[in-house]
Amino acid sequence: MTACAICPRTAPDGAHACQVCADELRAWLAELPGQARLLEQFVTPSAAPARGRLGGTGRAHAPAPVDLRVLVLLAGGRHDPEPGTDDDGTAPIAAVLAAWAGHIAYHYPAAARDAYGVAHTRPCDQAWPTGGRTISSWCAWLAGYLPFTLTLPLVADYHDQLGDLVHRVRSLTHAVPRRQPMAAPCPACEAFALVRTDGHWNIVCQACGHNLDPDAYDQHAARLLATLRTPERTTAS
Repeated sequence: MTACAICPRTAPDGAHACQVCADELRAWLAELPGQARLLEQFVTPSAAPARGRLGGTGRAHAPAPVDLRVLVLLAGGRHDPEPGTDDDGTAPIAAVLAAWAGHIAYHYPAAARDAYGVAHTRPCDQAWPTGGRTISSWCAWLAGYLPFTLTLPLVADYHDQLGDLVHRVRSLTHAVPRRQPMAAPCPACEAFALVRTDGHWNIVCQACGHNLDPDAYDQHAARLLATLRTPERTTAS
């Protein structure tokens, strides 16, 4: 076990991120395509233009102004994921995802043979998402290569930038994953602070950070329930 590069928890051998932080990355990548569809509603006319009094096709009233932040997030463009470059927190969604996919692909070893049959290993040229260069396709590509990404030291910067992007989008859509408190106390600290968040696999204690997968929580809750149901033994006086 090694230290997680993102939080104080420990990471599995060969990884630079713990299970909780890995789960956050996986959930964010699953969430972003839906958030992008919500943003698109902000720039889509809600109805056909109304007819004016003289039979024209003008609007009955001026359209609501579109938030420039929404247009930026949905635009194209280029982004450099290296810390200290052009990351000013305003890059478009697709640009951030594409940049990180390319950055991760560069570290992924590609094997090939030359004309003499000698095998060579070199970085991949670039990422090739299935289905085109869309937000959904980039998220699917990044989710597929997440196990490899977790082995790279750059996963901490990746987590920071992806988290910042998701929270920037949520601030506009106001769509936040629901958090469900769990009935059983934490098996580590005994606080009633276990929470399951939509889109996240692990159940996490908000008090001590302990995490359980759903099967482990079900077993823990079943043991606790069995203990509470066992009648106390009494001795004859």
